[in-house]
Amino acid sequence: MPDLPSMAESAKMMGATMGDLFKSMGSLSLPMPAMAKLQGEFLQQSTALWNQTLQMPAADGKPAAAPAAPSDRRFAAKDWAANPATAYIAQMYLLNARTLMQMADNLEGDAKTKQRIRFAVQQWVDASSPSNYLALNPEAQRKAIETKGESLGQGIKHLLADVRQGHMSQTDESLFEVGRNVATTEGSIVFENELFQLIEYKPLTAKVYERPMLFVPPCINKFYILDLQPENSLIRYTIEQGHRVFVVSWRNADESIKTFTWDQYIEDAAIKAISLVHEITGQDKLNTLGFCVGGTILATALAVLAARGEKPAASVTLLTTFLDFTNTGILDLFIDEGMVQMREMTLGPKSPGGGSLLKGQELATTFSFLRPNDLVWNYVVGNYLKGDTPPPFDLLYWNSDGTNLPGPMYCWYLRNTYLENNLTKPGKVTVCGEKVDLGKIDAPAYIYASREDHIVPWDGAYLNNKVLSGSKTRFVLGASGHIAGVINPPAKGKRSHWIGAGSALPAEAKTWFDKATEHTGSWWPDWAEWLKATSGKHIAAPKAPGNRAHAVIEPAPGRYVKQKAA
Repeated sequence: MPDLPSMAESAKMMGATMGDLFKSMGSLSLPMPAMAKLQGEFLQQSTALWNQTLQMPAADGKPAAAPAAPSDRRFAAKDWAANPATAYIAQMYLLNARTLMQMADNLEGDAKTKQRIRFAVQQWVDASSPSNYLALNPEAQRKAIETKGESLGQGIKHLLADVRQGHMSQTDESLFEVGRNVATTEGSIVFENELFQLIEYKPLTAKVYERPMLFVPPCINKFYILDLQPENSLIRYTIEQGHRVFVVSWRNADESIKTFTWDQYIEDAAIKAISLVHEITGQDKLNTLGFCVGGTILATALAVLAARGEKPAASVTLLTTFLDFTNTGILDLFIDEGMVQMREMTLGPKSPGGGSLLKGQELATTFSFLRPNDLVWNYVVGNYLKGDTPPPFDLLYWNSDGTNLPGPMYCWYLRNTYLENNLTKPGKVTVCGEKVDLGKIDAPAYIYASREDHIVPWDGAYLNNKVLSGSKTRFVLGASGHIAGVINPPAKGKRSHWIGAGSALPAEAKTWFDKATEHTGSWWPDWAEWLKATSGKHIAAPKAPGNRAHAVIEPAPGRYVKQKAA
């Protein structure tokens, strides 16, 4: 049952990736002493496990079950330990998995190839877990018996529904609707072009800071991660602090813009949005915020404007963003010259038709397989083997609402950031006709990273401090991952964050962390307090959105965010 038709394209993509990884094994070797040691340990442990299963009599004279590892939640249910056979299967799987990973760790060769092999082995190990298969999963079997087969029937219904929608459900998507119970903060669309809509939100205070705030979210996802529910909306929180907030809502790329470039995203979207906020508010300075890829786009736009002699930003906030791509974590495993050239030939300007779309589902699948047990196999077992309906979770609904990207834009980004790290080299790349130097961004910067982020490792984001050499920077580290660390409202009192000692930022991330102080709760209040210094005085809140030149087109969240990826 794990071989899902709804995952056919995903499996094809991952299969190609895994094939490339295994080809790398030709340059690696496993030293004989290490191999002999692993073989000896495996034989000893497997023999002990077999003897433990057969030779420990229970009170009724029947063999007792070997206890499954309680630390692995896949085998935590009592059903695994209740039967010696299933307990043995679980323990042998864990032993095999440990041994295979130890073999991968002991390979000799270059570091990147070793990491690729380790990733490939981990994917295979996770996929082969006995918990993923009905014939080997006693918990799913018990439920099937107790429900007289109803759980299996429900699992098939879930499978067929996911085949129709083209992706695996991670939450009950029928319970959410953009504009009805997510992305509900009141606002208006005051501009739109081929790339984005500009949202201006209704003030929630009688007076607002004179300098407006512009959010640039990632274009590989939809903006409403910043506006899920009223109680966990960073957008609403910022408005409640007295800011006049504008947000870029990216268009979900379709065939009409499949040839659009990185330059167009910078000039016709980020720079255009900055210009529009100036026009509508009459202010020459604005606070800016970029999240993930949106932060890279925002910084590039501000560098282009700096090259033109314009410095519109009163402040720059970067949330889990790379500017320096030296340390990109696990994503680095997928990227080399051959892979980028292949993308350029199939998606970029050199491809037939001058470009094609990178499908949002492909990106979503790649990110899911970075944490396969949590984001793939967990749902295979729950949705299909047990027939459970996943619980409602707004964040996972957003996660399933993917977006497409124009191939040429994506290829430029891939080569000049992840592969060649050109944005850190002053004057190396030309964007919108200007030599880019991120060090020319002369504005205070608030850099936030998440400690458990597997997409933007926090010590990689810390390198942004060096890139923004012309800015006074404040670095704050939050607990949890790429999304949960950012979306952490103060009212819930969850998680924590770290603030460095003094204003100086050491060269090394570890040095900063060793001297930093942990604070309970959200980082949002720290950011709100920091922002006051760059926001100007209070003025009367505007009575209506937009202006004469930019009248209201439609209510927020607008049409663009509701477009589904094909």
